[in-house]
Amino acid sequence: MSTGELAAALRTWRDRTDPADVGMAVNAPRRAPGLRREELALLAGISIDYVVRLEQGRTRTPSAQVCAALARALRLSDHEQAHLFRLAGHAPDRGRISRRVPAGVRRIVEALHDHPVAVLDATWTLISWNPLYAALMGDPSGLTDRGRNALWKQFTEGHTNARVQHSAQERGVLVRSMVADLRGSTSRYPDDADLATLIRDLYAASEEFAALWDSGVVAGHHQSRKTVVHPEVGDVVVDCDTLTTAEDDLRLLVFTPAPGSDARGRLDLLATVGTQAMTTAST
Repeated sequence: MSTGELAAALRTWRDRTDPADVGMAVNAPRRAPGLRREELALLAGISIDYVVRLEQGRTRTPSAQVCAALARALRLSDHEQAHLFRLAGHAPDRGRISRRVPAGVRRIVEALHDHPVAVLDATWTLISWNPLYAALMGDPSGLTDRGRNALWKQFTEGHTNARVQHSAQERGVLVRSMVADLRGSTSRYPDDADLATLIRDLYAASEEFAALWDSGVVAGHHQSRKTVVHPEVGDVVVDCDTLTTAEDDLRLLVFTPAPGSDARGRLDLLATVGTQAMTTAST
C-alpha cells in the first residue's frame, strides 16, 4: 500500500464532499470547500486524530471496517470504494469475504430511513447501519470488529444485543440458523483468514457453538422476530428479514414493525427524537 496515495485520495474526496449532501449544517462561510476533518470523523465514527494520521500518511493499513465507514461518509462510488480498499491493502480476492458496501446498498439503507436497517458481512460482522438502527439497538460505532460480530456476541455473551429478548426456543432457532449460514461461508471463502480465526475462536470459547458446528448443517438465515427493550420508548416488537446481496454476499437486515403491535409508533418516536437524545448502549 502507498500511504501517500491513500492520504491524497482521502483529502481529495473530503474536499469535494458538500457538507449539505451528508446532512451537516452549514451556518457560516468556510475557508475551504468540503468537509472538515472533525465532520468526516463524526460521520465515519472514528477519531479526529485517526483522520489526521490517515491524511498525513502516518497510518499503514486502515481496517476494512474503517474503509467501509469512510466510503459511506464520503459517498464514494463503487469504483472509488474499490480503489480505496486497494490502496488500504484490501485488494479483492474471490477467496476472501467482501467488506465493501456498494453504493446501491447504501442508497437502499438511506431510503429505508423510517426502518432500522443494518448491513453485515458474511462473518456476521456489522459494517454499516442507519440512524434509526443506532437509536433502537444502541450506537455500535465505538465497538471493535469482534464486538460487532453477532455470532461472537451470541456465543460468548448469550445475546447479539443486550436490548433484545428471545425465548429459549427462539434463541435456539436463531443460533442454529446463524451457524448453518456461517458454515456455508467456509466453502465460498476458503482462504479468508478472518473467517477461519473467528470459527477457531468460537469453537474454543463455546461448547454450544462447537456442538452446532460439528453437526455440519448448511443453510441460510432469513427471518426472525425480536422484542427490543428500549430504555426510553419501552418494548418494540419487530420482524427482522435478512436479505443477501449477490455480488458482495452481504446480509441486509431490515426491521419492520410486527403486525398487531404498537412498534410503528415507537419507531416513529425514536426517529423524531433521534440518536442524540437516546441512551447509547453497546450491541
